[in-house]
Amino acid sequence: MAKSSASASKRGDKKRTHAGPALVPVLGGEPVPSALDKLIHDRVRLGIISALAVNDHLSFTELRDLLALTDGNLSVHARKLEEGGYVQCQKGFDGRVPKSEYRLTAAGKRALERYLGHMEALIEATRGGR
Repeated sequence: MAKSSASASKRGDKKRTHAGPALVPVLGGEPVPSALDKLIHDRVRLGIISALAVNDHLSFTELRDLLALTDGNLSVHARKLEEGGYVQCQKGFDGRVPKSEYRLTAAGKRALERYLGHMEALIEATRGGR
C-alpha cells in the first residue's frame, strides 16, 4: 500500500475528495460573493471598522483604548484600511500634541454592509434557512 501511494505521489496524482457544491448564499434574492472581504475579515480591522461605523469619528487613542491594542498594532491595521479606501485619517494638532482622527469612508460603509450581509447569509444557510 505504501508503494502505491509513493508511486501515485511520483505521478502527481492527488487524492480526490468531494466537498460538495460551493455554497453561495442568497440574501434578498441576490447571490452573496463566496469570498469574504479579506481586508475586513481580520479581528482587529473588523473591530476598527465596526467602532467607526457607530461613531462619527474616533481619535487614535480612543480606538487604541476601545480595542485594547498596542500603538503599533493599531497603526499597521489602520494604515491597511486607509490604503484600501475604507478609513480616512486626518492628522492635526491639539495644541502642541499631534492628533489623528479616523472616519469610516462611504466605501468602508458599503464594504461593512456587504460583509455583514454575507455573514448573515452564511449564518442563515448554515442553520438551514430557519
